[in-house]
Amino acid sequence: MFTPDRILTLGRAFMASKALLSAVELDVFTALAAGPLDFKSLKNRLGLAERGARDFLDALVALGLLERDPVGCYRNAPDADNYLDRHKPSYVGGELRLYNQRQYPHWDRLTAALLTGESQSQESAIDYFPTMYADRAKLSTFAQGMTGGALLPARAIAANFPWAEHKTFADIGTAQGCLPVVLAQAHPHLTGIGFDLTPMKATFESYVCAHALADRLRFVAGNFLTDALPKADVIVLGRILHNWDLATKKLLLRRAHDALPPGGAVIVYERLIDDERRTNATALLASLNMLIMTRGGFDYTGADCCTWMQEADFRNTCVEPIAGGQSMIVALK
Repeated sequence: MFTPDRILTLGRAFMASKALLSAVELDVFTALAAGPLDFKSLKNRLGLAERGARDFLDALVALGLLERDPVGCYRNAPDADNYLDRHKPSYVGGELRLYNQRQYPHWDRLTAALLTGESQSQESAIDYFPTMYADRAKLSTFAQGMTGGALLPARAIAANFPWAEHKTFADIGTAQGCLPVVLAQAHPHLTGIGFDLTPMKATFESYVCAHALADRLRFVAGNFLTDALPKADVIVLGRILHNWDLATKKLLLRRAHDALPPGGAVIVYERLIDDERRTNATALLASLNMLIMTRGGFDYTGADCCTWMQEADFRNTCVEPIAGGQSMIVALK
């Protein structure tokens, strides 16, 4: 006999999501990284009011993000401790902070977006990135968010692409430089470029210097909508294409083709919609996020991207799942 439980649970899913996002915003998991704390100590460390604090922390226990021992001390669950402590190199909370600050508040406008087909964010104008980059605090949040989202795919790309066949790469829209750092750490023969708007230069260079890779990684300033891409053996477009309309997607792939030598490769990585558009709800919801947040962006299938690559004169396209629910699409010039 059918019950409404699955439907009702899905309808309430926003509550669990927001509890996680608020926990990241409050640095709950970083506070517990050094060891367990009792309720009063943790409440005071986080600056929580008395009312709601115990329910909040126990909700995180019920969601499997925290553990509570018999004497009432809280500690991080293993995965939360690994990925949500901001002091660990595996931290992905930057992306969650970006969800919380930029995307979550706009999702109450999904119905309006569906009825109008228009973005519901004032940030959707084409000059959003230059405007956002001019605000140091927003730039920092964005850069850390991009690192949080790039870390797992970057490690998979470092392991699964034949880097021994290439010497140089350029990461387009590099932000803080997570992918260049991961590639350079994994493959000592590689040298790379991080390509982004000028205000990102100091953030990139600080991140690269912190990993002692300034001798092999350098920043090149530019706007990929108007400027040629830097020359390299491999061009990486990570979570870039989904922000833009179809014409811009195709333009960027043509620019990548122009920047590559014969035999060079382009790597696109994204959260792809499954080709049958039936099963990957996360990617389909991500595409709705593009509807809400951008003027013309949308997510796409691997087959879609392979077709656009072929139109840009790439050959030997292939799609491979990597990590973090994302896939990489590789093509050769």
